[in-house]
Amino acid sequence: MRNLNGHLQLCAVNTATFGFQAPLRQVIDEVARAGFGAIAPWRREVEGQDVKALGKQIRESGLKVTGYCRSTYFPAEMISERQAAIEDNKRAMQDAADLGAECYALVVGTSLNLNDAREQVAEGIAALLPTARSLGVKLAIEPLHPVYAADRACINTIAQGLALCDDLNDGAVGLLIDAYHVWWDPALPASIAAARGRIFGFHVSDWLMPVLDVLNDRGMMGDGIIDLPHIRSLVEDAGYDGFVEVEIFSANNWWKKPMVETCRVMKERLFTRV
Repeated sequence: MRNLNGHLQLCAVNTATFGFQAPLRQVIDEVARAGFGAIAPWRREVEGQDVKALGKQIRESGLKVTGYCRSTYFPAEMISERQAAIEDNKRAMQDAADLGAECYALVVGTSLNLNDAREQVAEGIAALLPTARSLGVKLAIEPLHPVYAADRACINTIAQGLALCDDLNDGAVGLLIDAYHVWWDPALPASIAAARGRIFGFHVSDWLMPVLDVLNDRGMMGDGIIDLPHIRSLVEDAGYDGFVEVEIFSANNWWKKPMVETCRVMKERLFTRV
């Protein structure tokens, strides 16, 4: 496992960690000033802006872009709605390319009929593959914790994500592994090992006890129950050598703190708790 201590250039910040409290241009400057190696912006910060100018600022700040968050959900009742989601995702993928993002994060969506939802997700991702190849932007399927199966994602384990990758059989599709979503899985070691060559991103935060809100009450690394060093060792043993990216949704804690303080604590915890 790589030594992160003193090597903040191996680490990235997902901009959601700051709670969208400042314009993206300011966030880019703060992340670069703190010494991180990369950033992962969200569409809500980018759309409507001069995307190429933002990409230029990121590059000139010495940062890379790990991923672009996140996809429009694929499942929908009407075919026209599903097609509209595909077109919306294609537009976002162009922005991802203009930013220089290594991948486009796919939070796939769901419906009451999980089997139908998974079929629609597979069809939707397949429809994006020509665009992904032409733009050079990889598609990173993010399995979400089963607590989100009803409202956010019908892909809930790494094994399910890998099965979808196998079905699509295209090198442009892989996985984004978020420790917050997968830590509970008894098949985690075997699933991560099987994902060798298809891990496009790795996110860290912590699961608090008690957790007050499963969406917006994530913890800073070391404040919860996830064995983050173990999961990172599994991911890196599986060949992943990309950025370790912090993504914390924390409405009542970290989103209320100044970005400079959050950066300081992230740095400390990345060096000692991940």
